[in-house]
Amino acid sequence: MAKVKKHEWMTDGRMAWIIILAILIIDQVIKIEVKTSMTLGESIRITDWFYITFVENNGMAWGMTFINKLLLSVLRIVAVSAIGWFICQTVKQKGRTRYVVFLSMVLAGAAGNIFDSIFYGLVFSASSPFYVAYWVPFGTGYADVLMGKVVDMFYFPLFHGTWPTWMPMWGGDEFIFFSPVFNFADSCITVGVISLLLFCRKDLEQMETTFRVAFHKDNKQEIDPKA
Repeated sequence: MAKVKKHEWMTDGRMAWIIILAILIIDQVIKIEVKTSMTLGESIRITDWFYITFVENNGMAWGMTFINKLLLSVLRIVAVSAIGWFICQTVKQKGRTRYVVFLSMVLAGAAGNIFDSIFYGLVFSASSPFYVAYWVPFGTGYADVLMGKVVDMFYFPLFHGTWPTWMPMWGGDEFIFFSPVFNFADSCITVGVISLLLFCRKDLEQMETTFRVAFHKDNKQEIDPKA
């Protein structure tokens, strides 16, 4: 009987699943540990430029809140579903492995934050500066489904400075670079998107072809990303 080569088992499709599951597990382990062991607003100094700071994001990345929370959660689910479908099509059409890897990172990061919105309000008590949140019976938590808050914790105040006095509006004010607090899922999305733009420009240019083939509008055309 012929031996199965090791690399034949690790298809791009299986690799995508492994990446997505690994990111989801790491993200949730970090978030649950922070939420159930730190009070809201508590900060642990790791170095002068790195802190674990527990905050909760009620809106989009970096705490933006210009869109309704329920609508945001629904849009995230739609976006993740669309990316998942696109990854499947890319694998079927033999897209480059790096392309699949970076798309999987984006999907996993978005899914990690969706998980918070769907379940955290159902299974946790509300976080507070005065006590640590705790598990509650399913459905008796601080919010309804899709209304849970996203847990953030990574804070990198790399350096402090002062805006030049001649600068309009902010002249003379102090600032911190880098001030946003984010989570592991956010970092995966950011790294995935930047990597796609830097290393997969050809693949991105072929997105229209991927859609045409997927919808059987060009059945005879096949993507050759290595051409």
